[in-house]
Amino acid sequence: MKKQEQENLLQTLKTRFEQHPHRHPDLSWADVQARLENNPTALKSLQAMEATAGEPDVIAHDKQTGVITFCDCAKESPSGRRSLCYDRAALDARKENKPKGSAIEMAEEMGIALLTEEQYRGLQTLGEFDAKTSSWLATPPELRALGGALFGDFRYGRTFVYHNGVQSYYAARGFRGVLCV
Repeated sequence: MKKQEQENLLQTLKTRFEQHPHRHPDLSWADVQARLENNPTALKSLQAMEATAGEPDVIAHDKQTGVITFCDCAKESPSGRRSLCYDRAALDARKENKPKGSAIEMAEEMGIALLTEEQYRGLQTLGEFDAKTSSWLATPPELRALGGALFGDFRYGRTFVYHNGVQSYYAARGFRGVLCV
């Protein structure tokens, strides 16, 4: 990442951090920036999250380890990560009308992970996300082995987690990522 790109990204992240202090109480931007400046891999992942309309922001800080957790905080599932089936096996199994890719593979390419159900429910305590869209969630292996995967959304003032076939994809379903730095 070029120096100017890094500076632009850090400024974008700082602005978002300052606009949403309820997501990260008792954490200063200086601490976040210091951690990021020493981690070019994390910056690359955050740039990918930003480039796909994820609007990453800090949502957690482990005071013992110092680990800072970023998550996609766009109101709706990131627009640059929609119309994806769950994983490569699901993509390969589709005979026709294949989507452009899979959520798991795209997350791996970006250096992030899909949110777990627990993380997704935690995110929903910080705001209302996915009121018009839905997001694939990291799925336990035993459910995936049966051909299903989890996704979540926010409707009627509640967070819902459902299941769907892994081969399915929808224009309004993407995935949210998490990155620990």
